[in-house]
Amino acid sequence: MKHENSSHTSDTTRLRVGLKDVTQPEFSQALTKQMGKQKITIMLDDAVVQAYKARAGGRGYQTLINDTLRKGLQADAIKEALREVIREELAHG
Repeated sequence: MKHENSSHTSDTTRLRVGLKDVTQPEFSQALTKQMGKQKITIMLDDAVVQAYKARAGGRGYQTLINDTLRKGLQADAIKEALREVIREELAHG
């Protein structure tokens, strides 16, 4: 039995999506865009990673980190809105 050519890479692998043939990178890019996520590299403290892995039971810890960051952004937006209201009230009071 002959093995597939070892020079064949996943970049040239064609996938069928609906009526369209796409490469693996094209599929990954479309999926990322559809999910609204971006793949990045980030350096975190070991303690942070281990704590989130423990909370998640080992899997899904990146989702927990993402949720925490999103909640932090929302909290910052709420704090800024509250400061704005307080400034307006003090200016008119």
